[in-house]
Amino acid sequence: MTQAPPTPTTYEGIAGFEAHVGEHLGYSDWRQVTQQEIDLFAQATGDHQWIHVDPDKAARGPYGRTIAHGYLTLSLVPILVQQIYKVTGLSMQVNYGVDKLRFPAPVPVDSRIRAGAELIKVDRNDKGGRATVRVTVEVEGSDRPACVVDTIAAMVDA
Repeated sequence: MTQAPPTPTTYEGIAGFEAHVGEHLGYSDWRQVTQQEIDLFAQATGDHQWIHVDPDKAARGPYGRTIAHGYLTLSLVPILVQQIYKVTGLSMQVNYGVDKLRFPAPVPVDSRIRAGAELIKVDRNDKGGRATVRVTVEVEGSDRPACVVDTIAAMVDA
């Protein structure tokens, strides 16, 4: 039986979100990373390194199986974060960039990952603001995170 993803916490407008600077916003559900996703990512990006796409060779490698690309892990951040929170009352919200991107540990094929999010800061401007959220992607059963990234979203007031 498939469980519905968590209901994200809703924050009303930039001011409502900004009131939670310094707080942990919650966690996404666990999500399995499959070889098919890894192969499709390799095809889309042209990164066909054996550690990702050759299960036989990878079985003899340092991790005993294939691992997800670091940038595949990063690309899953939006689908994970949308389970954690949303900000309403905006005319627009877009990715502005990232700071401090790291991949401390691998994501082995068929492992499960989840994201945790912490609101680091909100910088206001005349159109709205920019929110920096630190997202930590965990691998189930691992002591080290797979990805830590400070995402920056540009938010435009309605």
